[in-house]
Amino acid sequence: MSETNQNKEKKKLNKRFVVILAVLVLLGGSYGIYKYTYSLSHEWTDNAQIEATITSIVPRVSGYVEKVFVKDDQYVKKGDTLLIIDRTEYQLRLAQAQADLAIAESGALVSAETVDLSKTQVLTADASISSAKTNVEAAEIRLWRAKQDYERYQNLFKDKVVTEQQFEQVKAEKESAEKQLEFIKEQEKIASTQRSSSQTQTKVSQSQHKVAEARIAQAKTAVEAAELNLSYCVITAPCDGQVSKIELVEGQLLQAGRPVFNLVVNEDLWVIANFKETQIGTLNEGQNCEISIDAFEDIHLKGTIESIAPGTGSTFTLLPPDNATGNFVKIVQRVPVRITIDETNKEVLQKLRPGLSVEVTVTTK
Repeated sequence: MSETNQNKEKKKLNKRFVVILAVLVLLGGSYGIYKYTYSLSHEWTDNAQIEATITSIVPRVSGYVEKVFVKDDQYVKKGDTLLIIDRTEYQLRLAQAQADLAIAESGALVSAETVDLSKTQVLTADASISSAKTNVEAAEIRLWRAKQDYERYQNLFKDKVVTEQQFEQVKAEKESAEKQLEFIKEQEKIASTQRSSSQTQTKVSQSQHKVAEARIAQAKTAVEAAELNLSYCVITAPCDGQVSKIELVEGQLLQAGRPVFNLVVNEDLWVIANFKETQIGTLNEGQNCEISIDAFEDIHLKGTIESIAPGTGSTFTLLPPDNATGNFVKIVQRVPVRITIDETNKEVLQKLRPGLSVEVTVTTK
């Protein structure tokens, strides 16, 4: 090939290179301008994960496992029986509480009868007092008349108008009326004493009856508590979800208040995105988001910022950093942002799991 042809070929290559380079620079510049413009109205992070409501299944009473009705990863509905704790001991406690209630009710019945009897005795004493007062009045009238007769016969006897026998009869009548009046007054005193005693007994009986009623209330409370504890032996699902980490066997001893496994509510999902502190200046509640899931490339969700945490993630750790200790190293902090997933398709939601990594892009303008 001649030198002239070689030069022509070099010029053609140089032109192609310049054109390709210009195209690449143009495309790169356009992409850069696009990304820069896009970044002005969007914030992005891949430090994000899906969260869900995880409910711990906690027995309220201690006891041995009688039967387990679920397995790992099983879906359950609200109210489904998860496990049963041996109820024998709690049934005996309920029977004892019911027996104590029956005894308390019997005691209250006896005390009520005692109160009624005391009240009856008070009424009887009142009637006796009333009768005694009437008899006293009658005896006083009889005595007055006997005294009048005695004085009259005494004068007549002095004048020898009546015989000694007649005078002695009138005198005997007067003395008899005096004795009878004393006897009736003594009966009135006895009736008053009996009334006072009956009133005291009534007050004592009423106090005892109140104590008996209090015992009934206490026994009823014990029965209700025993029934409640017995019902706690059957542990049911508090909501729809999927159980996990079931490590129970029949006969295992469970302690009240100690979690035994978890229930994940798969339909109650949200995203926690940890944005850099340099990004949150443009973030606000209510802004729209796009959510991409690493595990499912075909699933893209919409979301909305629900809330922004009141502090960085490190602030709420068990041992938060103290920059005043002298070993300060500046690190870009992250602020958790809660994002609501705007998705109603249950089939899509059931594919998601808490802890899955996602990427979040927030439209800030």
